[in-house]
Amino acid sequence: MVTSAHQYKPDYSIPPGWVLKERLEVLDMSQAEFARRCGRSAKLISEIIAGNAPIDSETALQFEKVLGLNASIWLGIETEYRLRLAQEAEAEKAASYAKWAKSFPIAELVKRNAIAKPSSDADAVSKLLAFFGVASEDAWQRKYGAANVAYRHSPSFTSDDKALATWLRIGEVQAEREECVAYHKADFKQALKQIRRLTQTPTAATLHEAQRICKDSGVVLVFVKPLPKTALSGASWWLSPRKAIIQLSARDKMDDQLWFSLFHEAAHLLFHSKKSVFIHETNSAIADIEAEANTWAANFLVPRRHWERFIASSVFSESVVRRFAKEQGIAPGLVVGRLQHEGLLPWSHLNGLKVKLEWKESANSA
Repeated sequence: MVTSAHQYKPDYSIPPGWVLKERLEVLDMSQAEFARRCGRSAKLISEIIAGNAPIDSETALQFEKVLGLNASIWLGIETEYRLRLAQEAEAEKAASYAKWAKSFPIAELVKRNAIAKPSSDADAVSKLLAFFGVASEDAWQRKYGAANVAYRHSPSFTSDDKALATWLRIGEVQAEREECVAYHKADFKQALKQIRRLTQTPTAATLHEAQRICKDSGVVLVFVKPLPKTALSGASWWLSPRKAIIQLSARDKMDDQLWFSLFHEAAHLLFHSKKSVFIHETNSAIADIEAEANTWAANFLVPRRHWERFIASSVFSESVVRRFAKEQGIAPGLVVGRLQHEGLLPWSHLNGLKVKLEWKESANSA
């Protein structure tokens, strides 16, 4: 026997009161008589027929006894009718949200297969709310709105709020799917030591290995391509007290920026509030808490005393940088990046020691 994969889903529903009224007319029974037989008030029966009162389980059983139509049928008709009313009300509300929804990067979400292509403005609203896991614009504002997102940033923060929230949500969705052990601070510190050694070979396999190592300490590491209107290198926050997220954009597509961002975000998880979402912008001014993360990351990658001894010579040729990086067990690009950041080397020098990263769209990772 062939079973059709298609289901009949009409775009309308029948009010249960219509069915009741028709049934009473066929039986030539007045509403008052029917009310007496059910032991209910005539007013209630009138309200049900008018669609103003619902049919509950007790009433459905009474209807079954008097009219011979199974209670489950009455309840089914009632449920379908109320659901349809709710859907129509939601559609009307969604229409008013259309302008709000258009301020999000819908096309980019479709391109990344985060949502299906909307069929209408109302459908775009519905899909957007489902993507964020909220039921309304008001609920989105409470959870993701700029006034309530506790990320730290300077007045020069330039990323668009909705693009930022969307980028964070993409990473959050990925992280929610990942199973990892409960976070343990000491284990995470050990994981970072392992990842530090991995910086010497920045390949796709290396990044996957970094993700595995992080998960073994309770941190989910995700790579999410930056969205238009964002200037982010990374973010970190807590999905729960036992599970943290580090999200990197690889915006600059260079290994030194990606690795440094990872250790910068790790510092937030190790030392700063579990109630905040820390956003690290590429070009924003450095707030105190971001400066602390920068300092910790720099010193973790190259201990201060080693760095001071290295820069004291003021000789930063390619061979010298390579040798120092090898001694430290890190990528030479990280040494170049720090020299440039500290003004000890022009931004145009030794960039050949950095490794350019490319996005693999199918995997949505660097």
